[in-house]
Amino acid sequence: MRRRAALVVALITAMLGASAGAAGAAPKSSYAYLHPGGQPRLTEKVPVNVVFLGYEPNQVGRTAYLSGLPSRYEPVVRSRLPYDLTEKLGITYTYDYRVSYGSRSYEDTFFRQLARLAKPAPLTQYQTEYNAQAKNVKDITANNVIDAPSVEKWLAYHPPAGVDTRRNTIFFINWYGRSDFKFHVYAKTGEPDPDTGYDFGKERDSRKIIAWGGTTADDEETGLGSTRRVWFHDLSAGPESWTSNYDVDHPDLDGDGVVDYRMPPTWEYTAGGFRAPGALAGDLSLITRYVALNLLMTSSPLYPVELPTPEPPKSINIDSNTYEGWPGVDASARYIKPKLVVDELSELRWRNRLDFDNQDLPYDAKAEQCYLGVLTDESCYPESGYPAFANLYLYNWANLERTRDVGRVDYEVPVFNYAVAEGVGVPALGFADDNYVDGTQTGVFCFISPEVVASGYGLSTTQIHEVGHHLGMSHPHDGYDSQTGVDYGPEGSFLFVNAGDESNTMMSYIDVNWDFSQFDRDNSDRFLTAAYHEAANRLAADVLGSGKVSRARAQLRVADILLGLSTKAFARHDYRAAYAFAEGAYNQVVAAAQRAGVDPAGAAKALAARADAARRITDVHEPHEFIDTLAPDGPRSQP
Repeated sequence: MRRRAALVVALITAMLGASAGAAGAAPKSSYAYLHPGGQPRLTEKVPVNVVFLGYEPNQVGRTAYLSGLPSRYEPVVRSRLPYDLTEKLGITYTYDYRVSYGSRSYEDTFFRQLARLAKPAPLTQYQTEYNAQAKNVKDITANNVIDAPSVEKWLAYHPPAGVDTRRNTIFFINWYGRSDFKFHVYAKTGEPDPDTGYDFGKERDSRKIIAWGGTTADDEETGLGSTRRVWFHDLSAGPESWTSNYDVDHPDLDGDGVVDYRMPPTWEYTAGGFRAPGALAGDLSLITRYVALNLLMTSSPLYPVELPTPEPPKSINIDSNTYEGWPGVDASARYIKPKLVVDELSELRWRNRLDFDNQDLPYDAKAEQCYLGVLTDESCYPESGYPAFANLYLYNWANLERTRDVGRVDYEVPVFNYAVAEGVGVPALGFADDNYVDGTQTGVFCFISPEVVASGYGLSTTQIHEVGHHLGMSHPHDGYDSQTGVDYGPEGSFLFVNAGDESNTMMSYIDVNWDFSQFDRDNSDRFLTAAYHEAANRLAADVLGSGKVSRARAQLRVADILLGLSTKAFARHDYRAAYAFAEGAYNQVVAAAQRAGVDPAGAAKALAARADAARRITDVHEPHEFIDTLAPDGPRSQP
């Protein structure tokens, strides 16, 4: 892709060079795709295949199902929302739904395949708890475990006729009601934490699941071999812990007076069951909209993907810094795998050059005071007006110069690891912090202790996850609904969205894989395409206002053509080409700026300066909610 895009740029430049004579630059209005000073105008009609297997039209009616789905989506930067800022990316998706029901012969073949993959296993803890309830419709009498990646791969390469699994495809599965039905759960095993060797998928019943998908072609453990976009969801599996659908006795699970909405097992959709039969179509529609579309297939970024730097960076350094406060343990040496961190993040930011370095920092009195203050809600900078949760941000930003490798790379991701002794406590596994003013990302904070290691975690996977946030990726269990303008997470009426974690993504909490999904890659490429369009537009406005624009005529015309190629590639779902062409277009505008005597970073610097001047201490907000907790009452901590 890099070579193809570079060749296209060279050919276009050569063709236009001959016409770069005495004529002046094209006026602003003559550009077809370059919109100086404006936002991107990227559109995509997103194909969404929905295949019902074991669900009949009289159970899940097409009209009822489709009535709950959105027609369009516009992603926004989610970190801005708590600050009452709505920053759109300039992307508009419309959805092309293609709903089908499996034929009897296809379903017979598929369920025979499930039966072959099913391995007898003891009831999970959560199936046993389901049986012990007063209101459950039936008891689980046996159990089988099915390898989730094997099912995903079979569906990816054996879809019903007319279903193209290279495009986003949701399989809703219901085995229950057939004579060959087996009680079952799915599992993803064989990918333990790289620092501790703990295999969550094997060891914990809470990781026995009912959905899976999103695996890339080149995933090191379970790669599909070629690009497919499949996610399956099976309410006839389980019941399970992760979405709490094993509990049918208690509508309100956390006692806050709000019903915690979740989708029960298929057999609970019956008279006298947890849900009325007529609710099934609406519930599967909710899963499609609020999980598959909003969180997996067409999501919004958590932070701005262009990063807080004057120009889009070509080289990125993961600047790891460790406070070694765990006596007798060199945590940075024992619990960080630098190559793994770089390799995984490079799969997401494939057009950047990434590297990694670590230095140990003194865990002195002030560093310890600020750390402990986060745990006790005591600010170590009380005069600042910032909340105590900002202690680590304020302390490390005050001392940031000691961590920087000035001039070596275009951008450094500041990562601070705190290794503390037994009994001290940690505030979370980690979090990707912002500036408490406008939602711009700042530092990444990761935590380790004897208790964290005993829970199965090192630092490597936390770093990949948190830097993933810093680079813009959201969790697959929280996100934004464009139609209603609601940003939501797995609680109350949205508890069911924990189902999004049951996918092959590093951004999940389920801890059974350490890769970014195909959906992550698609979304990142789309976001970065928009970021380069916007950067090109912003800089082009400066070039046009420079008074020397005649010198930059050819470069702006090439940029316009490349943005057109990017826009068209985006519309035909070729996200990698769209990203590469957009970057090429930006580079042409940079060349135009240099010819016109314009500082390519000037516009961004001016915007940042104006924003800084406008900030006042009264603008400081309370802590955001994007914290990767290991709370004892959360799904991640369950056995």
